[in-house]
Amino acid sequence: MVHNTNERKEYGNNGQRTNLPETSLLICSRNRPELLWDTIQSILQGDEIPTEMIVIDQSETPNHVLTNFQTEQDCKFHYLWSDKKGVSIGRNMAVSAASCPILVFTDDDMLMTPTWFGSIVHALLVIGHRGVVTGQVLSSKEDGEGFAPSIRDDQEAITYRGRVNRDVLFTGNMSIYRSTFDHVGGFDIRLGPGTIYPAAEDNDFAFRLLENGYCIVYEPHATVYHRDWRSHQESLQLHWNYGCGQGAFYAKFFSLKDTHMIKRMVRNISGYLLRFPYRLLRQRNQAYRDFLYVMGLLYGAARWLITT
Repeated sequence: MVHNTNERKEYGNNGQRTNLPETSLLICSRNRPELLWDTIQSILQGDEIPTEMIVIDQSETPNHVLTNFQTEQDCKFHYLWSDKKGVSIGRNMAVSAASCPILVFTDDDMLMTPTWFGSIVHALLVIGHRGVVTGQVLSSKEDGEGFAPSIRDDQEAITYRGRVNRDVLFTGNMSIYRSTFDHVGGFDIRLGPGTIYPAAEDNDFAFRLLENGYCIVYEPHATVYHRDWRSHQESLQLHWNYGCGQGAFYAKFFSLKDTHMIKRMVRNISGYLLRFPYRLLRQRNQAYRDFLYVMGLLYGAARWLITT
């Protein structure tokens, strides 16, 4: 394990490609043009930049600024508007449109540190074609007192293999070889934001990676900041959505012959139930969010089993 002691809260301005191989940077976006623009700019201001950047925009109307946008740096920019909805559909479209053998994914509400791109690509080169890299996701405080989900601030590198009892892949901060999609398939278009099971498309993809013998490496030097643009009231709906998607993901792999996923779901629910009395007394807002997550989880699992 490698300790990370670097300071990260600053953005670079070199915008150069050095000795990195050809790499495609993929972003799927919907109805967040200002946040998307900030994400694009923070990538282009990095110490190293991708060969090409592909934006799949599923907004209600095309973004005319990005339609004609070209970077001043050595990075080709491709903007594709689509009337199809769903982050899994968008990411699969981005993979199909990419021309480079290495793919880096991020989301439209992230800000990158100067060394992020180089770190996440170099880490992938070290582990090779049978690995995937994910990185550190910290909360940005530049947007006031909002809420940022999916935060991970572990300071040590970790390698995951085989079956693990947690969700370890953050697709908003991920590098992967394009050939991996030929082996394990793309994102499940039934899962993720924009679907009736609006989460866990990343957890499903990670599980299939590990089941197919790939390793997932957490590299803390590859740091992004998740924008705090959501209100705390919106966090209640978000926790229901997370639970609903997670329940569907669990149910997708339910089997009486292989009870791994059933046990994972039971452990997950049990952990929330054990913490609930304390949080109800001391952290009431979190208790409400936990309750909605568990109810969403049960609903998503039941709906998947009944309708799929």
